[in-house]
Order: sequence, then C-alpha cells, then structure tokens
Amino acid sequence: MSLKVPSLDKLVSELSKLPGIGEKTAQRLAFYILKSSPSLNLGLRESLKGVAENIHPCPVCFSYTEESSECRICLDPSRDHDKVCVVEDPSDIARIESSGAFHGKYHVLLGSISPLEGIQPEDLKIQDLVQRIDSSSEIKEVILALDADLEGDTTALYLSRLLSEKVRITRIAHGVPFGTDIDYIDQRTLGRALENRVEL
Repeated sequence: MSLKVPSLDKLVSELSKLPGIGEKTAQRLAFYILKSSPSLNLGLRESLKGVAENIHPCPVCFSYTEESSECRICLDPSRDHDKVCVVEDPSDIARIESSGAFHGKYHVLLGSISPLEGIQPEDLKIQDLVQRIDSSSEIKEVILALDADLEGDTTALYLSRLLSEKVRITRIAHGVPFGTDIDYIDQRTLGRALENRVEL
C-alpha cells in the first residue's frame, strides 16, 4: 500500500525486497528509521555504503572479503590446506566457524543445483572448485556441507560423481538434532539419521 510519500514509499519498497520482510514489516522498519536519531540513520547509510564500496568476492573461495586479494581464511597459513569444505552460501561459513570444529579452507558454490529454478551446474562455482583441486597437490578431502533438501542432495550427488576420482568426498552428517525428542522428528530426518548411524 502506497504511503503517498515518494521517498518513504521507495524505502518501504526496498526494505520489502529483503528475505523474510513483507510489506507490513518493511513499513514498521521505515517508520522506525524515520523516528530514530540522526546518528542511527547516518550509521546505517555509512554501513550500506561501506558494504557496497569495500566488500567483494574472494577470488579463491568466493566468500566475501575486504582484503585487497584473498579472504583471511584463504590467507591463513595455520588452516588445514588438505581439507576444503564446500558450502552453498557465504553465510554458511560463519555458522561452521562458530562451531569451532573445522580448521580447513572453504569453497562457496553460490547456490545449489535446481533444475526447476533453472539453476544448472554451470551457473555455480563448481568448475572453479574442479580447477582449484586440479591445481593443488595439497587438497585431499572435500567435505560437502550442503542443505539436507532435494537441491542439496542433487548437488552433493553431482559433486561426488565429478570429484570422487580426484579426492576423498565426505558429507556432514544429517539426522536427529541434539536434545530433540524422537517423537517430534519428521520422517525424512529420521530416515537420514538411520542411514548415517554409527557404531558404539
């Protein structure tokens, strides 16, 4: 619904393009910004400008960086060079890093294979991953940290067939979340947990 104030309508329109933000939420955010102190508005404007001007994709892993060349993880000599964790989006790296369980390098596909949406392997950073593996004698294992959905499974299967003769291919375990009652687990998750069972 138009507010009949062009600048405000434009702000609402832009905010509603963000994922998970509908028109009503966008209106609330817009009015909050209007009522806020000038310092918040200035800080928000400067932050958006800084992101647009300073952040770019890492030429190696395709995550985001402000460094002049590669990102900090790619440049870090203390990371394991023999393991590459493949993720769909740069935001997945932050989640994996917060676990503290992985100390290797990353590769961002920038999506997953989805024929229904017209996303084919050539639309992703898959060929760059192949070239990265071919040009390095250090990479021994590729860990697939992809979503446990149809697109993630399709992408994992494609990568497994493409890379299995070059390196060891593993995939992060999927199954019952820690601390969850089995009565509340859906069939797909429970089936995956049974497939990925381990010996005790």
